[in-house]
Amino acid sequence: MTVTTPETVGETRGLPSLGPEGTRLLRLLDDTFEGWGVAAGARPMTMPPLLPAADLAKLDYYDNFPHQAVVATPLDLERRATTPFDTTAGRFPSDALEPAALGLPSASCYAVYLDHRGTRVADDTLVTVCSWCFRKETHYEGMRRQLGFRMREIVAIGSREHAETHLADFTARVRAFAAALDLPLRKEAACDPFFDKGSSKAVLQRLTPVKYEFLYEDLAIASVNTHRNFFGDRCDITLASTGGPAFTSCVAFGLERWLSALTRRYGDWEAATRAVLDAGANRAAGPVT
Repeated sequence: MTVTTPETVGETRGLPSLGPEGTRLLRLLDDTFEGWGVAAGARPMTMPPLLPAADLAKLDYYDNFPHQAVVATPLDLERRATTPFDTTAGRFPSDALEPAALGLPSASCYAVYLDHRGTRVADDTLVTVCSWCFRKETHYEGMRRQLGFRMREIVAIGSREHAETHLADFTARVRAFAAALDLPLRKEAACDPFFDKGSSKAVLQRLTPVKYEFLYEDLAIASVNTHRNFFGDRCDITLASTGGPAFTSCVAFGLERWLSALTRRYGDWEAATRAVLDAGANRAAGPVT
């Protein structure tokens, strides 16, 4: 009998589907990660799937991640009459579209920083969101590499100490959960170019990495990220206590990638789901000492 796993379900150009078993496991994982955030004091929020491209541009998104960027735009109803849908190529020609003013973000946290733009926040602010994210890739592969996917994030906004403690606490939670799952993960430094490559901040990033990934085999399924005061400056998010720019950090979980890792580890949906349940997600989400 062929076992249906995330690697074989409805894959089409980076947009695979999930059946009931995969949907159940995805929800179980998301509930687990959201529960960690809520237990730590995070406010659950829901963010829009699209963001103004102008706002993302102000965060240097299109300079730092042009290879991943995906934009959206309505049809130009006047020009569409002379440039109809190209059935051979399977797409609308660019002449039939309005200028692209909407962006599909590659991570959930961008919307959180934009939502807090121009606000004063407590030193220990936490937010958790789960959003659809989009990344153009050179190729797509099952649940490992997708055009559209879901990302649960727990975002810290506040003092430098708060942002750093957030990452330390959730690094411990991820490791405890992986140990309970008997899912061997390794933590490796990665690089996200939040800063100009030639700037002093970029040099500091190379000396003190701002992103660490947790990998199962060759697949990154979670990450912890610090942005220092980059988003605090760009979004004018200030601390109520001092008036200075807020520091930010986030913990991110690629939900479909967790599905891929767990089914590769356990062989099928049922065994992977049982492993998550047996791991005692509530215990793993409790205080880590």
